[in-house]
Amino acid sequence: MTSDQGTQPTPAADATGGAAPVVPDTTPAQLEHALAAAAAAAPAFGAAEPAVRARWIRAVADALDAASGDLVPIAMRESSLPEARLTGEVARSTGQLRMFADVLEEGSLLDVIIDTNDPQAKPVPRPDLRRVLVPLGPVLVFAASNFPFAFSVCGGDTASALAAGCPVIVKAHPGHPELSARTAEVMIQALKEAGAPDGTFGVISGFDVGVTALKDPRITAAGFTGSVPAGKALHEIAVTRPEPIPFYGELGSLNPVFVTQAAVDARGKEIATGYVGSFTLGVGQFCTKPGLLFVPSGHGLQDELTAAVGGVAEAKMLNDRIKEGFTSGLDRLEKVDGVRVWSSGAATLLQTTVPELLARRDEVLEECFGPVSIVVEYQDRGELVQALEAFEGNLTATLHAEDSDAELARELLPKLTARAGRVLWNGWPTGVAVSWAQHHGGPFPSTVGSIHTSVGVTAARRFQRPVAYQDAPDAVLPDVLKDSNPAGIARRVNGTVTTGEVSR
Repeated sequence: MTSDQGTQPTPAADATGGAAPVVPDTTPAQLEHALAAAAAAAPAFGAAEPAVRARWIRAVADALDAASGDLVPIAMRESSLPEARLTGEVARSTGQLRMFADVLEEGSLLDVIIDTNDPQAKPVPRPDLRRVLVPLGPVLVFAASNFPFAFSVCGGDTASALAAGCPVIVKAHPGHPELSARTAEVMIQALKEAGAPDGTFGVISGFDVGVTALKDPRITAAGFTGSVPAGKALHEIAVTRPEPIPFYGELGSLNPVFVTQAAVDARGKEIATGYVGSFTLGVGQFCTKPGLLFVPSGHGLQDELTAAVGGVAEAKMLNDRIKEGFTSGLDRLEKVDGVRVWSSGAATLLQTTVPELLARRDEVLEECFGPVSIVVEYQDRGELVQALEAFEGNLTATLHAEDSDAELARELLPKLTARAGRVLWNGWPTGVAVSWAQHHGGPFPSTVGSIHTSVGVTAARRFQRPVAYQDAPDAVLPDVLKDSNPAGIARRVNGTVTTGEVSR
């Protein structure tokens, strides 16, 4: 993951060669205003009908699409990422917002469950129970640097929190300060024009201000994408507050790939080129970058792998701090006993064996954020299993195998499942689809909360809590729980999903 959450922005040259605007840190008075506004907005924003909140969210998506021509050049200058990549990121962000709007209208996001009273229930009569998910309240989001749109101000944490009914305050990433400020302006204006409560969305800047906001009792949950040390420190703050709050941190992941002999025999060249393409995508700055490739000894893929690495074009990293971290991490890896350099240039390919990895596990299995990966050779099935069991939690784990590997796959898949949030078969982990079934999370240290995802529809679950009403009269219930179901949303009534009315 990115490791520069605590750095401060430095002036960058704009497209004409002049200095880009410097975004100052948020002052204590400005922070108090943002927190107070979010707290004031929370009741009305959370109580808004799903269709109304969906309209507000779509307004944000439309505004971001309309401003893409202004935002993308700023992002290009501040992140060194290409125009096509950033334009696609805007589309991903706005598509995600619209997806949440659709789900709000459909009703699944509220997870309404109604059990009508049953005097004949055994062993005791059952009261009328109506359960719905409600928003937690104001959410603090720590933006990431590697996706200036999709995991930043208008990213998945923001979209899912807004869909859950929570006002959002984003702590801007110092890697793209001007973009953060401009994106926030577009979003705030769109929400205002659509009629959302003032304070529904805001942005703050500065390392200390983020910590101060996290400690504030008006913040009810936080989302974070960044380094293990920064994430652990912020998590400690969140859970040791007088009133602890949930902290959803995405910290670090090695995303190992395991290849069987049958897969090498069937499509070794394809695997080699796919692997290099995946670990160098985005200059190796994706959180799902495959950091290790396990292949059988005698695989014969060295020439294919080194040729593919040699064909990788030079590209700038996101910023100087990330580049410094990568250079330091690569230098550390190259000095580990038993680790050899196979190819270097715009990307670096290292090689070792399973026994050497196990002997120096802590040194080899430390994430290096950037265009480097390690090929690890195993002698037999036993070494492959040993290697797999050496890993801690990851966002992803991948198995390349053939139909003839069914017995081995049945042994490996449960072990992969125990160590990853997404298990891939004959694919590559970079490229995270935004969908209903997506899970972008995993056991620690990949994330702090392995039971949740930060991508996809169920990401909103992080910022909701269930409330059940018992024997409440229809007149006082929220509309989504009323017998008549005026919103027409899907609900589970006495065990059956329906959009119809309820008979008491």
